[in-house]
Amino acid sequence: MKPLSANLFALLFLCALASVFYVWSALESRLERHKRRFSTPGAGSFHQGLPVDLSAKTFRALLAVPAAQRPHLGGRLDAHNLTDQSVSAGSGDFHVNGDNKGSTQREGPVKLGSPVEDGIFWSQWLEDLLPLGFSEEYARAWRRKARTCRVVKLETGCGRISNQLATFADGTKACVRYGINADQVQGETLTYYLATLLGITNVPPLILSQLSGDSEQWADVRTRVDGLQWSDRAVVSLTEWISNLTGVVTPAPLRQDSSGLHPVLDELRNKTTAELLELMQWSDLVVFDYLTANFDRLVSNLFSLQWDSRVMERDTNNLLRTPRGDLVFIDNEAGLVHGFRVLNMWEKYHSSVLNSVCVFRKRTTQRVAELHRRRDSRHRLLELYRDSEPLSQESGFLSDEHAGVLQDRIDRLYQHILHCRGKYGQL
Repeated sequence: MKPLSANLFALLFLCALASVFYVWSALESRLERHKRRFSTPGAGSFHQGLPVDLSAKTFRALLAVPAAQRPHLGGRLDAHNLTDQSVSAGSGDFHVNGDNKGSTQREGPVKLGSPVEDGIFWSQWLEDLLPLGFSEEYARAWRRKARTCRVVKLETGCGRISNQLATFADGTKACVRYGINADQVQGETLTYYLATLLGITNVPPLILSQLSGDSEQWADVRTRVDGLQWSDRAVVSLTEWISNLTGVVTPAPLRQDSSGLHPVLDELRNKTTAELLELMQWSDLVVFDYLTANFDRLVSNLFSLQWDSRVMERDTNNLLRTPRGDLVFIDNEAGLVHGFRVLNMWEKYHSSVLNSVCVFRKRTTQRVAELHRRRDSRHRLLELYRDSEPLSQESGFLSDEHAGVLQDRIDRLYQHILHCRGKYGQL
């Protein structure tokens, strides 16, 4: 009887620890979004005086789960090579396509034509109104500066306790992510370069940096680094800090009680241009998170419905909006490496989210089709990563198994697009 009681007590103790860690992790994430909204460096305040919602809504504790048993994952679209548009790097936080002539066209009902074309694609006039986000030209300039600029201050910020908000010598800021383990830094880095490969420009630019004792970049904050007990020569990621952002609630078509986001004209024509532009970005986000198996955004909301029926009515984790209404995909450390390791836990939610969407950006679809046709996603991602990141050798790359999982998910996404084409008309 005593052994049974001891085992029961141990089980209850472990459950209590897991609950505490889960609640703490969720509170940490909510507090960080609160800081971004109310205490953004160099920015004004939003909704001052409103109470802070600290509801625990995501299962972020799974970010600390060790490597799980890895899963074995078991017509044509024309693919075209596309050249990224680019604009010169400006001084603002978010870098838009051309001038602001489209901003006045975002309000009010749709007047410029059908929201969709060729069956399952967002129309070109909507594409023309959508800002570039972080253009490749801007990202290159930021990465070049961030690799040489001295860090003069580190302070609490950017999510979990192990991360820091860095201030560079020129006053700009970046989120430094040390990560619970190296997989998270690697996953966020490779997720960024996969977004580049797909032409998705909603992810802030990122670099890797090594905390070596003789590094001039970290010399001014060496005492702070030592106090954080970061390992010497550890590789950390730095992503641009974007100010003046607010939270984003999941749009109605992607909530649990909706039929999904489909190219149904009667439904889409009732939306404003601004709403359509946001939905266009959400369709990219769904594609992006499915390929990377990132469970720490919309997927975690679906999981949390088990105990929180109103989770979709609150801000989506790791997703923010600029004053223009453009989405920024932040904190992608759950993608690729870690997301693939815990795929068995989350795949039914990933599939559910993907199956709810049947309208896509044409450029994104063409790049997915090309990666499917050529079956060289591993080679192309590795080549881009090595050419762009001097510390790629130190950080490592996807295992052969995980590279296979990525290609498999690309193929599955391609088949889903074919299914949508068959359902809603020819391309």
